[in-house]
Amino acid sequence: MTNGLILHPDHKHRCWWPGTDPFYVAYHDTEWGVPEYDDRALFEKLILDGFQAGLSWITILRKRENFREAFAGFDPAVIARFDDAQVESLMLNAGIVRNRAKIVGTIAGARAWLAIQERGGFSNFLWNFVDGRPIQNSLKSRDQVQAETAVSRRISKALKAEGFNFVGPTIVYAFMQAVGMTNDHLVGCFRHAECAALAGKR
Repeated sequence: MTNGLILHPDHKHRCWWPGTDPFYVAYHDTEWGVPEYDDRALFEKLILDGFQAGLSWITILRKRENFREAFAGFDPAVIARFDDAQVESLMLNAGIVRNRAKIVGTIAGARAWLAIQERGGFSNFLWNFVDGRPIQNSLKSRDQVQAETAVSRRISKALKAEGFNFVGPTIVYAFMQAVGMTNDHLVGCFRHAECAALAGKR
């Protein structure tokens, strides 16, 4: 590994963080850093990043289909109506992360999403913080990757004001990286240029 890059058997350099796990590498190659503009998909990814707090992302990623089943495909209109009985049922679901505060926070987030959606859409709400275009970073080593930024702090504050929980600046920045609001693939990673080319193709 050099400066956070790993040379894989297919002769491609990739960011260090997925290691060589095929499942994780596939996520790195096909999802992470790709600009996402779908309102519901953005909600799902934000909630999953909140569940990641204190855990590794690969743990959440391996449980993603279980989360989707448990949370009605991350349909905010359905989740917003979850009651105490459904919370208790989710607390018994071994397929997800059984954290009551995060489960309750997901319901609150769904209600907040619905309110934002009525005012012009969740995607517009988020992407307006970066003027609708991905931030293009030119990071050359893993020690240049930030844990949070001024933009993630502003988004975090705005989301909290709307009623979201587990949306601290670090969680929000991880979310921004995942949904392509910022291109944090290292410049030597083959996906850096590919994700940069997607900017503006909304």
